[in-house]
Amino acid sequence: MEEILASEREARLVGAFVQMADTLVDDYDVVDLLHQLVGYCVSLLDAVAAGLLLSDQRGGLQVIASSTEETRLLELFQIQTNEGPCLDCLATGEPVSVPDLAASADRWPRFAERALDHGFAAVHAIPLRLRRDTIGALNLFNSEPRPMREQDTQVVRALADTATIGILQERAIHRGEVLTEQLQTALNSRVLIEQAKGVLAHAGGVDMDQAFQALRAHGRSHNARLADVARQIVDLTLDPHLILTPGRTPPRVR
Repeated sequence: MEEILASEREARLVGAFVQMADTLVDDYDVVDLLHQLVGYCVSLLDAVAAGLLLSDQRGGLQVIASSTEETRLLELFQIQTNEGPCLDCLATGEPVSVPDLAASADRWPRFAERALDHGFAAVHAIPLRLRRDTIGALNLFNSEPRPMREQDTQVVRALADTATIGILQERAIHRGEVLTEQLQTALNSRVLIEQAKGVLAHAGGVDMDQAFQALRAHGRSHNARLADVARQIVDLTLDPHLILTPGRTPPRVR
């Protein structure tokens, strides 16, 4: 039975990397790629939630992807309080593993209290790093105190490396300096997406996670970038109810 489960997991891992590699070949949507990444972290690894922080060109930090709205808010809390394992990971460029958050509460008292209140007992942060440059951190959360398995550590590092390549690409490297145009575009897109999520949540009486899933589904079914769909929603050129109720016929204009 264990051999069957291991074989199934290996097949899913291969499928994930193949899908991400296929995405990178074409003109891809960076934000959607990073949401794929955090989704894989939850579905393939020993984690209940995942989030991703990126540095912008002004030295600030942004939450660019998260598996749940709760995780996004916790990541924002780290930025606001300037405290947490994810920030330490970004500062040092090295992984930060906290198998028992309660035992490390003295190190990050405000973050530890907030994370424990949300049911997270362990957190592991992996840097998104290219050569000497650390551009972000991929953060995995668990509901029980335990270390990350070695095989999971190897997989999440590979996923983080794939994401780094997707963000920067070879053309974004010039004379050893990382060009940030694509990264900044992703960060700007994220602002639009958050605004669109709010519009959808209000229009449909749904939570932010459901709003994002509807937004993402519409973009994929119409072969449109998330940011483009979000902009149409925010600009009121796209009826939110068409996103929330696929197949609905738009009302006629009298």
